[in-house]
Amino acid sequence: MRVLHIVTGLASGGAERQLHLLLRHLPAHQQCEVVALTNPGAVAAALRADGVTVHHLAMRGNRDLGALPRLVRLIRAGGYDLVHTHLYRAGLYGRLAARLAGVRAVVATEHSLHPGVIEGRPVTRGVKGLYLAAERLGSTTVAVSRQVAQTLHSWGVPPGRVELIPNGIDAARYTWADADRAALRHRLRAELGLPPDSWVVGAVGRLVPGKRFDILLEALAGLDPGARLVLIGEGPERTALERRAEALGVRDRLVLTGERDDVPELLAALDVLAAPSTAETFGLGVLEGLAAGLPVRHSACPALDELPPAAAPQARRIPSEADAYTAALRELRHLNDHSTDPLPRPPAVGHYDIVRVAADLGALYDRLAPA
Repeated sequence: MRVLHIVTGLASGGAERQLHLLLRHLPAHQQCEVVALTNPGAVAAALRADGVTVHHLAMRGNRDLGALPRLVRLIRAGGYDLVHTHLYRAGLYGRLAARLAGVRAVVATEHSLHPGVIEGRPVTRGVKGLYLAAERLGSTTVAVSRQVAQTLHSWGVPPGRVELIPNGIDAARYTWADADRAALRHRLRAELGLPPDSWVVGAVGRLVPGKRFDILLEALAGLDPGARLVLIGEGPERTALERRAEALGVRDRLVLTGERDDVPELLAALDVLAAPSTAETFGLGVLEGLAAGLPVRHSACPALDELPPAAAPQARRIPSEADAYTAALRELRHLNDHSTDPLPRPPAVGHYDIVRVAADLGALYDRLAPA
């Protein structure tokens, strides 16, 4: 079976990294290629390194209608059995192009949808109308959490057209022998300019307002001078965060890594993972922190909300407020000041292992477009 994945861009965001991970674990008989409408960034390079063919459509903007016939021609030439779109713009153009090219099996994964917000932007009547019109051109919409599925239903998408397949994590990539983890921790702390004995708070995600990383800067200002903050990701809020850190007097204690494709390794350099965002549709970063054996403090994680508390005892939900994070981090600082050993891996990590998730998606492909 030949499958084409269409994604808006391939920068190092959660949806893009999730696509990369899925392609590594889908069944071998499902041969996949990827087309990025725009911005073939770090994930495109990683996919090509894995041997995946990546096309770049060079789309100039949301209203670049000339991209549609180019995409139709690419789909026809590729002889694909199934098209799978990711993110809003790719869902609009990709589902229409697939239909025009004669592909009947069309899947779309909804990675970031809330009742009034899609991918961090307000849902206007026009946006919602376009979304629902495009949805009718597809076969199935995959929701990454029950929260996303409920939003789709509230918009009028029939339950029979929605498939719940959560995001996944590559649990094996976060497993290190004690000596290997210690060496990795030492090397990465040196690379990032972190003092070997510093206590390091980390966060993963695009530098956008919705992630609320400014709250962690305020919390950092309330911690002792030995604490550091590492933000793993890139985005339009970088300059604003740097300015805020300067104003708070913590710029020399903040590390911005930029886009990285070695997040599992970077997490070994941390002591705790913090996630103050209140607008998550899954909470991939929280799961990654748990897989790395870190204590986690978060403000929203639908993936954990769907499991019993015993599935992730080292994760605690707290308000997305600077005072709450300052207090929680101070408490953790006291508890694990002298310990670098990872915490036991909780059951939630196994529940969301990418091997199981990819098998479920592969089975959906087989049902929609039998080989």
